Amino acid sequence: MERNDNSVPYRVFVIAGSEPLGSAGLQADIKAITACGGYAAGALTCVVDEDTTQVKSIFTLPLDLVVGQTESFLKDIGADCMKTGMLYSGELISAVADVIKKYESIPLVADPVLVTVLGDKLVDDWAIDAYKTCLFPLATMITPNKREAELLLGRALNPCDIRKDLQDLVSWGNTSVLLKSVPFNGYLADYFYHSKTDFCCRYVKTIVRSSTVSGTGDLFSASIAAFLAQGENVCQAVNRAETFIDQAIRSGAAYSFGKSFVPLALCPDHFALQSDSNGCVCEIS
Repeated sequence: MERNDNSVPYRVFVIAGSEPLGSAGLQADIKAITACGGYAAGALTCVVDEDTTQVKSIFTLPLDLVVGQTESFLKDIGADCMKTGMLYSGELISAVADVIKKYESIPLVADPVLVTVLGDKLVDDWAIDAYKTCLFPLATMITPNKREAELLLGRALNPCDIRKDLQDLVSWGNTSVLLKSVPFNGYLADYFYHSKTDFCCRYVKTIVRSSTVSGTGDLFSASIAAFLAQGENVCQAVNRAETFIDQAIRSGAAYSFGKSFVPLALCPDHFALQSDSNGCVCEIS
């Protein structure tokens, strides 16, 4: 649907799972998009039972329902950006891609949720192949973390030639990649690569000693989607999202929550994060 002058601004539609803690999945996406100035809506793919120590069970919603929710929103309301999170099977990934193909003018941030925070694999090889062949070719940006990137590539990352890894991560047709949370000389680094300009840069960030890790990737990717919805280009959206997630981690470090991790989405300061990121960015030649 085309925007008109009276449309709700900065609409971001998310296709993702739900969990009871409010720390990740669609709940975290909604909080991040709202904090970054967007209007958040979404289709649920699955419902997870978990506490702060473990994932206990995952109940998948029917494929037709997920597709129906997505079609209903996009046909009626439209969107300025879309974002995918937990897509539990190759069949679902393929079906979601078939819907998104009808709206190719809308930017898409594909966050391939392939492993848990502890590194446990969440999807089978068919789903990984479906991401590569069906969804990634439609994406403006993909946002894997280190473990997810290695699953997609089928090999370990090469710290001596990270540009080659990034180029391989856009080889499925997406125009850009943000590779998250790669260890770098005692720090953590995010790597951004844009294939159309061959631009590559590294954001180097001090590790914040905190158990505040849950939902980091979801919040980060959702904030990128919110800024793309506002008309920012991918470089601008990534820069603003880096500021947002850096401040969210630092602000959330002061809190405790349950027996294990602290969810970043708990932090009430999300709605007042304005200061510049403490991350260091440098272009990679």
